[in-house]
Amino acid sequence: MKKFRYLIITASLVGVFVYLTTLARVPRKWLTPTTEANSPLWAEPKVAKGAGLGPEELNNIEIYKQSHVATVHINSTVYRRDFFFDVVPSKESGSGFLIDEKGLIMTNNHVISGSQKLAVILPDQSRYDAEVLVRDRSNDLALIRITPRKKLPFLKLGDSEHLQVGQKVLAIGNPFGLEGTLTTGIVSSLGRTIRDESARELSGMIQTDAAINPGNSGGPLLDSQGNVIGINTAIYGAGGNIGIGFAMPINRAKEMLKDFQAGKSFKRPMLGVEVVFVSGDLAEALKLPPDGGLLIQTVQPGTAAATSGLRGARRVVLVGNMELGIGGDLILEIDGKVADKTDSIARSLNKKRPGDKIELTVFREGKLTKVTATLGEAPEDGR
Repeated sequence: MKKFRYLIITASLVGVFVYLTTLARVPRKWLTPTTEANSPLWAEPKVAKGAGLGPEELNNIEIYKQSHVATVHINSTVYRRDFFFDVVPSKESGSGFLIDEKGLIMTNNHVISGSQKLAVILPDQSRYDAEVLVRDRSNDLALIRITPRKKLPFLKLGDSEHLQVGQKVLAIGNPFGLEGTLTTGIVSSLGRTIRDESARELSGMIQTDAAINPGNSGGPLLDSQGNVIGINTAIYGAGGNIGIGFAMPINRAKEMLKDFQAGKSFKRPMLGVEVVFVSGDLAEALKLPPDGGLLIQTVQPGTAAATSGLRGARRVVLVGNMELGIGGDLILEIDGKVADKTDSIARSLNKKRPGDKIELTVFREGKLTKVTATLGEAPEDGR
């Protein structure tokens, strides 16, 4: 009898062991209800939404919030004749930015050029007629004014004299009419000379890879503190941004603003030379000082340069694939400062007015010579 009981107990234990062993091998999906039907198809971050932004992103956001409210959309109306000689209005679009709470706005001259009527649209969509106060055609700058019904936010003007290649910049404007657009980049180069659509030479430009497109013209180029260091002016090539844009340094505009504030008629000075910068092996090959300088190519007749006796090139040689005029004066210093960049003359003239004197140290026929010129007045077309 006892043996029978032991057999029953042993069989029971074996059965329990077999059951548990089999259970362990059964897939879990057969044992528990699935939650896949109720699960999201994506994974969310464990931090709160909006948190985790980096310092660079926070800086961009802060500058945009402060600056886009002072960046305006400018519509200029030009009346032209169509194919049937009927007079029809044609609208152009650009950007600008407020520089005081009373409605003074900086922009490009080409944004308003030829217009018979100007309209400014603020970020809150309020609309005002604008009047042109002063133009600087040689630097493609203009100051216009609206009469607002309230005090307006405005931007602070920084210093473009000490910019460095590689520093961060932000551009705000209305590309293709898309208002309040922010793009970011760096200063790609300084002192660039380009020509605008009218073949007018614009010197000392800031080159940037921040996307600048049609409609950005006249908008602010800002540094990482939110100060305006340039005015977006041009793009390289037709059609749109390819990573090469240009802005006029804000210090050029400051001089115009100073004259306006003092009630003076604003005129740009003019020396009247075209130059190229040469140095190093090329300078030595031309028997010029190796530190180099600005080699005068042409001297425009009737200008301050011609009157002062500055000399242009006497003949042309081929250097690589570039024609270079030689035999003219090499400008080494301008008012005691080394002429080490192509835009050195433009930078010096920016602080002067017609009638002011400029002193040049030139290398001529193996000797150093001092030349003093009384600056003339740039023509209205800026050339």
